[in-house]
Amino acid sequence: MLNWFRKKESKEQTAIRTDIHSHLLPGLDDGVQSFEDAEEIILRFVRAGYQKLITTPHIMSDAYRNTPEGIRSKLAELNDYLKSKNISIQVEVAAEYYLDEAFNKSIELNQEILTFGNKYLLFETNFMTEPLHLKEFIFMATTKGYQLVLAHPERYLYLQNDISKAEDMINRGVYFQINTSSLTGYYSREAQRTAFKLIDKGWVHFLGSDCHSLQHIRLLEEAKRSRYYQKALTLPLLNNNL
Repeated sequence: MLNWFRKKESKEQTAIRTDIHSHLLPGLDDGVQSFEDAEEIILRFVRAGYQKLITTPHIMSDAYRNTPEGIRSKLAELNDYLKSKNISIQVEVAAEYYLDEAFNKSIELNQEILTFGNKYLLFETNFMTEPLHLKEFIFMATTKGYQLVLAHPERYLYLQNDISKAEDMINRGVYFQINTSSLTGYYSREAQRTAFKLIDKGWVHFLGSDCHSLQHIRLLEEAKRSRYYQKALTLPLLNNNL
């Protein structure tokens, strides 16, 4: 009987309680466009057992020129809306930064950067080729105390084609956040296979929904039935330390 309770407790401890990557602030990027849509998605997170959502609007100089002030203002609106609907869940903000010249300059000039937890900084790159100055950026940002988290590494062609590049980034101190929906094959079969490889090698530090819409929350629910989702839960994921 005692062993049974211990197994049950261990299973509950492995469940993901904090999501670190989503686009749930209405109208700021290619995510939800209304508070009603955000409400419906957040209710699905609540039913799935999540206790905290760290939503991460895009910041990219040529498309979504969001600012920390604007993001925090929209978060306040969302939290007021959820309170009016008696929906109880902790919602915080960071951002998903696109690695471009403007972002690199922001880090260099010590401008305000939205992070989560212990100065974790979520960033993405172009999907086709490794950025020319990626290694220099990693060195500069980590020197300034940021803990870099690469969003959805399984989706980048330059990592799919050469997994040793992923190992090099990890050796440089970069954390990896895979999209849970990648386990379903939603983005591509190659992204799915790369996600499997990263899990097999133990190179996954966070799971994230990257939820933009109801379709994505449905994929999250589907992915939880995947054998590789269960395998990912056996890794020392950092989600629940936040």
